[in-house]
Amino acid sequence: MNQAKRGFTLIELLVVIAIIGILSSVVLASLNSARKKGRDARRIADVKQLQLALELYYDANGSYPTAISGTLLTAPGYIAALPKDPTDNAVYPYDQISSGSSYYLGTSLETSGHTALNSDADSTGTNVIGADTAGCGSQASRYCYDVKP
Repeated sequence: MNQAKRGFTLIELLVVIAIIGILSSVVLASLNSARKKGRDARRIADVKQLQLALELYYDANGSYPTAISGTLLTAPGYIAALPKDPTDNAVYPYDQISSGSSYYLGTSLETSGHTALNSDADSTGTNVIGADTAGCGSQASRYCYDVKP
């Protein structure tokens, strides 16, 4: 009796590998966009946390600080640690205006359709460029989210 050989042909294996490759590239592409949205959510939360710390500083001192430094807000306990951008680990752009009675604080977002862009300040300061579509500083492909008191 002749036994039939069981197994997959080379063509069948190549087709399965190609399908797995296509599916994995689709998953990785959507994972990358989820990472961008996650970094943007962290940036917005950091800016709001800094905004709260600046308001606490204003209540205690009667004016906003001239610059954001590590010990200026952390030593009195206004904020536990100075948040930094998740991409480049830089401090968020801050600019005191009107002799300490106001400020600009901002960050650059990676996604254009973020709902926070509908309610930001769109202001122009020394360090913060406020037009949402103009980009922030040298990051022309990003979208500015900035706040004022």
